[in-house]
Amino acid sequence: MNSMLRKLSTIILMACFALAAMAADDLDKLRDRQDRPGLETHATALQAAAEKTPNDPNGWYRAAIAYSYVGEVAMELRDKNGAQRAAETGAGDAEKAIALNGKVADYYRVLGTLCGQVIPANPIAGIISYGKRAKEALDKAIEMDPRSSKAFLAHGVGYYYLPVNLGGGPENAMKDFRQAVALDPRSAEAWLWIGIALKKEHQNAQAREALTKSLQLDPDRMWAKDELQKTPAQ
Repeated sequence: MNSMLRKLSTIILMACFALAAMAADDLDKLRDRQDRPGLETHATALQAAAEKTPNDPNGWYRAAIAYSYVGEVAMELRDKNGAQRAAETGAGDAEKAIALNGKVADYYRVLGTLCGQVIPANPIAGIISYGKRAKEALDKAIEMDPRSSKAFLAHGVGYYYLPVNLGGGPENAMKDFRQAVALDPRSAEAWLWIGIALKKEHQNAQAREALTKSLQLDPDRMWAKDELQKTPAQ
């Protein structure tokens, strides 16, 4: 009987992991297409599911990830208010996940990402209310998992949006982006942000190389296509 229960528990756990992987894959595809309505539908559904099982940290974590994608696409589409709303909602979900289980590095990575997304959406209030929280969460994520390419990428994005006089800016962000690529050379997002940072520094030829590399790894990423199209050859 105990053996059967263990097997059943294993099957259920594997099914949960499979569903989570499928959901993440769906979010990536929606993000690539900049399908904001689709992302918002997923985020709302995942948050509703988390509310039904409020003691499951992974439920809040999945909702937080979805809202980070909504905020990301809203910024790409230049809707700062929408980006701020999504980021603040997701940050609340990420904090609930951490309160339930503070030993998962990626929970901090997602919280730091969401807090960081508020800053470009609302720079003054964002830096005051979310800047420190973003840095602390991302530093914690890297401390807990120094081999996480995603954590270094998120750390770099946070620094990219911080003013230079607060230790941010493209030059400082680039160190994190390069480390993200060193840990995962096939990270299309890391190459995308390297391109964006290089473009900001007016290194257009190198920026185009990085953006092209990003699109080779993820040909469907509309934002990368737009950035490459807008980057001069020289």
